[in-house]
Amino acid sequence: MKACILIGSPRSNGNTASLLKPFVDELKRHEAQVCEINLYAKEIKPCIGCRKCQDAFGAFGCPQKDDMQSIFDAVLEADLFVLATPIYAWYCTAPMKAMLDRLVYGMNKYYGSTGKKENLWENKKCAVIATCGYPIEKGADLFEEGMKRYCKHSKLDLVGMLAVRDKGYHAEFMNEEKSEEARGFADQVINAG
Repeated sequence: MKACILIGSPRSNGNTASLLKPFVDELKRHEAQVCEINLYAKEIKPCIGCRKCQDAFGAFGCPQKDDMQSIFDAVLEADLFVLATPIYAWYCTAPMKAMLDRLVYGMNKYYGSTGKKENLWENKKCAVIATCGYPIEKGADLFEEGMKRYCKHSKLDLVGMLAVRDKGYHAEFMNEEKSEEARGFADQVINAG
C-alpha cells in the first residue's frame, strides 16, 4: 500500500505530529510505503474558480504555478491519502483547505465546457486525523461532516476519522492511550475495503 500523508499543521512537533507518529509507524510496520507532505512548507495558492482544469482530462490542469501539481501527483499515485490537521475555527487549516479546493476540481472533471466527465481518484481511500481543543462532538464535527460530503461528491472511500482533543497547555497531550488509538486507527485504515 502507498500512503500519502498530507500534514496541515504549522507546528512540526505539535499535537497533530505527535498523534501522527504512531499512526505512521504502524503503517510502516504493515510495510506501507509512506510519503509525508508538510503543506505549510509548500506554496499552495487558493482556487480562483477559472475552471480551466475541467477540460484537462487525465491531468490536474490547473494553470496556477505553485506546488499543487506535485501534491496532485502524490495523491493520485497513492492508494490512501490521509489528511492530518489541527482544527482551527471548526475546520482544517488554511493550506489544507486551499489544497482540498484545488484537488476537488483537479481530480473531478464534472464542470467542463465539453460535457465530458472524468473522475481521476474514484474509490481511492481517504482517512482523516484531527486534533482540536473542544470536545470532539463540538470541535471536529463540522470538518468530519465536510469530509463526508467531499468524499461522497468525489466518489472517495472515507475509511474513517480519528479526532483527539487537546485539553490545554496545562495538560500533557500525548500518552500511551492516544498512541494506541493512533496505531489502532492505522490498522483500521489498512484493513478497510
